[in-house]
Amino acid sequence: MKLTKEQSKDTEAKLSKLGISSWCELALLIPHSYEDFRLHDSMKTHQAQLIDATIESVHRAPNSIQINFFAHNFGHVVHGVLFRPKQYMLHQFKKGDRDYFYGVIECKTGSCSMSMPRKITTIGAITPKYKTALRNDVMQRFVQKYLTYENLQLEGLKDEVIKEVLKLHFPTQEVLDSHELSEKTLYALKYIELFTYMKLLASKRRYFESIASYDNSYKEWVDSLPFALTSEQIEAIEDIKKDFSKTIASKRMIVGDVGCGKTMVILASALMTLPHKSILMAPTTILANQLFEEAQKFLPNVKSILVTNKSKKVDLSAFDFIIGTHALLYRELPEAALVMVDEQHRFGTAQRNLLEKLVSSGSKKPHYLQFSATPIPRTLAMIETAHIDVSLITSTPFEKDITSKVIHKKDFKDLFEHIKKEIKNKNQVLLVYPLVEQSEVLEYQSIEEARGYWEKNFKNVYVTHGKDKEKEEVLLEFREKGDLLIATTVVEVGISLPRLSSVVIVGAERLGLSTLHQLRGRVSRTGLKGYCFLYTNQSKSERLNRFVETTSGFDIANLDLKFRKSGDLLKGTNQSGSQFKWIDLAEDEEIVRSVKSELVI
Repeated sequence: MKLTKEQSKDTEAKLSKLGISSWCELALLIPHSYEDFRLHDSMKTHQAQLIDATIESVHRAPNSIQINFFAHNFGHVVHGVLFRPKQYMLHQFKKGDRDYFYGVIECKTGSCSMSMPRKITTIGAITPKYKTALRNDVMQRFVQKYLTYENLQLEGLKDEVIKEVLKLHFPTQEVLDSHELSEKTLYALKYIELFTYMKLLASKRRYFESIASYDNSYKEWVDSLPFALTSEQIEAIEDIKKDFSKTIASKRMIVGDVGCGKTMVILASALMTLPHKSILMAPTTILANQLFEEAQKFLPNVKSILVTNKSKKVDLSAFDFIIGTHALLYRELPEAALVMVDEQHRFGTAQRNLLEKLVSSGSKKPHYLQFSATPIPRTLAMIETAHIDVSLITSTPFEKDITSKVIHKKDFKDLFEHIKKEIKNKNQVLLVYPLVEQSEVLEYQSIEEARGYWEKNFKNVYVTHGKDKEKEEVLLEFREKGDLLIATTVVEVGISLPRLSSVVIVGAERLGLSTLHQLRGRVSRTGLKGYCFLYTNQSKSERLNRFVETTSGFDIANLDLKFRKSGDLLKGTNQSGSQFKWIDLAEDEEIVRSVKSELVI
């Protein structure tokens, strides 16, 4: 928003006090109510009204002032009462004065009263009342001066949205009569809120020259794979290929469900970058190791290396594809044309920025890809495109066969038999508990309370949790030798467990649906028949019942929104901004689409 010369420092100070920086944001500060300062000739009881009145008498009592008005517009006497009057009020009511007064009128058996009448100087309009950091009269004048059709048009809003929102600030009888916002008005508020937010996101996007631009084919490599890639994997690779051909350093987020085959997209990206170097950072040694093994298997001709805290220091410039944990941040890194971050939400912004900086060349930046296995609602993905490009992989290479079920205490015997049977069939079972140690507040057992029972009844029981420094070693050993793993949600993301067939989540109602989906995604990774049991003490849970019927992570993300609303969804890892007041991310996909097309993002 550009202020003209006559829009003084005072204007900027008011905008600052309101915590806004555009006329669009001013438009969103809508009145909470209205006062009708027009003169009417018929009296409406139980409502605030304006009277044109002469004061006939004033009587002062210890805690009140009693005033008799003759209301000329009604031709009727109105008895006014001021309770606990302030000092300045004592001088406002003088016998014989004729003025305009405003207050709620009540009538009983021919007698009418007005409680807390106040003198009004500006009459003839419906006046909005605001709850903001500015005094109401100051806010009114500010809105009248600056919230104009022209100013909102200059900010890029479309005609029908401007007209609709201005009705709220410059009200007519229609607005006064309606006790709730119309659909058209609600649409306008949602539109402006999203328009403002996406415009702000777009303004934060920075463009840099890329270290290298290239247009290499991946098709021969895809044809050589022992399996076919899904159409969405190919689409994501195509998006990335287009990014690489540009002289501007790209930023793209690839969002896919657990087991959607993001690894193949990572490997294709490293392959297309040759002969330039690629760097991939993963959050755990286990994940980095898995990705390194995949690179060796499917990119045998690419010189790859694994870097962890335990790796010996070598000259990394001799390698084409450098895969590692955050240990990469403490190594001498060669210039790289591509930086990739897997499970990006598990790294802080500072760590991600540092990695990018370490491999940059002056003002030139690498292409940047971030991967996430936590599906986000499509609406959010569209919003995110204002500051980062987004590719969604919503399908998986093979359909998982997982039976999900909500269970209770009475089902424990059947659950126990199921676990025995799975272990006998050489499959593994995961038990997820809400806490490590006993809690006075929680009505579920903790790991420490439960482990004795399981260790007594089964062999090869392994235990780990978030604070366990040995958790990666425990998970690796469990993968090879274990039958039963007892853990907290630490296993939500990470190690691939090919023999894991069943997961039991204790106190499932305490977890977000996306977390439940991530945990369910641990089983049936290799086409094994899978089971997910949600153990709860709640007799009924619509949320959990809906979850067991839904298999797509993207649908789960939408369900999560419906049940917990959008909340602070946009606060955090790679988003910024506070929660939406009007937009409902679960319902308003069409509005997001419309705003996006208007902003040409």
